Amino acid sequence: MAFYLKGVKLPHRKNTANSPAVELPPVRQVTIPTSMHIGAPAKIVVKKGDQVFVGSLIAEAGAGLSSPVYSSVSGTVNSVAELLLSNGSTCEAVVIDSDGQMTLDSEIVPPQVNSKEDLIDALSKSGIVGLGGAGFPTAVKFKTDKQIEELVINGAECEPYITSDTVTMLTKADLMKDAIETLVKYFGIKKVIIGIEKNKPEAIANMQKMSSETSNVEIKVLPSVYPQGGEKVLVYHTTGKIIPEGALPIEVGCVVCNCTTIAEIGKYLKTGIPLVSKVVTVDGDAIANPKNVIVPIGTLIKDVIEFCGIKSEIAKVLYGGPMMGISVTDLDKPVIKNTNALLAFTKAEAKVPKTTACIRCGACTNHCPFGISPVAILKSYKANDYEGMKKAGALLCMECGCCSFVCPAKIPNVQNNKLAKLSLRNEPKKEVK
Repeated sequence: MAFYLKGVKLPHRKNTANSPAVELPPVRQVTIPTSMHIGAPAKIVVKKGDQVFVGSLIAEAGAGLSSPVYSSVSGTVNSVAELLLSNGSTCEAVVIDSDGQMTLDSEIVPPQVNSKEDLIDALSKSGIVGLGGAGFPTAVKFKTDKQIEELVINGAECEPYITSDTVTMLTKADLMKDAIETLVKYFGIKKVIIGIEKNKPEAIANMQKMSSETSNVEIKVLPSVYPQGGEKVLVYHTTGKIIPEGALPIEVGCVVCNCTTIAEIGKYLKTGIPLVSKVVTVDGDAIANPKNVIVPIGTLIKDVIEFCGIKSEIAKVLYGGPMMGISVTDLDKPVIKNTNALLAFTKAEAKVPKTTACIRCGACTNHCPFGISPVAILKSYKANDYEGMKKAGALLCMECGCCSFVCPAKIPNVQNNKLAKLSLRNEPKKEVK
């Protein structure tokens, strides 16, 4: 498998890189989903009319892979409603009327950590999930019997526009340092590597200063090539290790965490305040005042966008960046745990290009970090050839979008790959004769 040294050069458009995060004024109401992580939805433990505070438990972790959910505001539970998420799935959500006071729950205290087991328990109760990707519960990453050789911290932030992680590295180095030292102490981690793209010189300098005060921490300056922040790509470029198809990083001795996830761990260990808010980059050509905003989880997108101002009619809004972001169906959808950006675009910027016939140029495969052929995947998908899709590498696709970006025919290759992956997940079981 020859890969990892490819990718694409993207316009950075880091308009908010030097914008300190500002706090969103108290909102009238929040809608907090019970499914903001990979795994089972959290189980609601409150009912209509209950009084809650910032940090109050409103949904406990479900069975198996799951994560608890906490109130991000103080106020009263208005209702429990079914919520249609932007990815097409549904889950229960707790709707809370805010009293505007943002009063912290009086029972919140910092966790007592004196052992590996204590730390895993603390991470489990923190509600922290992967804040740069799919929302994998953080405690589960560290709950392993395997030796963690390297903790790889993702500070690449390789998508255009997004700077929320940059803000973390510039302003929360102390919390990251505390978290790193605690994780190293109790999990016996041999080395910590922070990977940062070279287009973030101020963040690099601040992380180098932090690392000089912390043993076994290395700052790896990476080329500004998308998708540098992809998990497999990042592990290869920081450690030289290759994660096999279908395997987790721990299979090669690595745990990968986003830099904001690490800062949140530091904050929880210091204060006991669970994950209740996110720094979100708000940008795009329809936004009047692009900025980084500290947003309570569950805040409606329209409230965040209105705070930043609208200068032109909005045609499309994305959760996340232009390469891997998900289109928002309406502005009444909430900010969730792993929302790192809200991008609002005008009709001109959001226009979908016309697709023409494939010219077999090979650009999609040549720029794919894994050397996958979307042409072969699509051919097998159309033929319902499950083995062909697997052989073509459909399940290896990380949906980075490089293939679509470089395609001269403007073929939606990444969307086709997603359909193929979905087809494989729903592959009919073969009858045993």
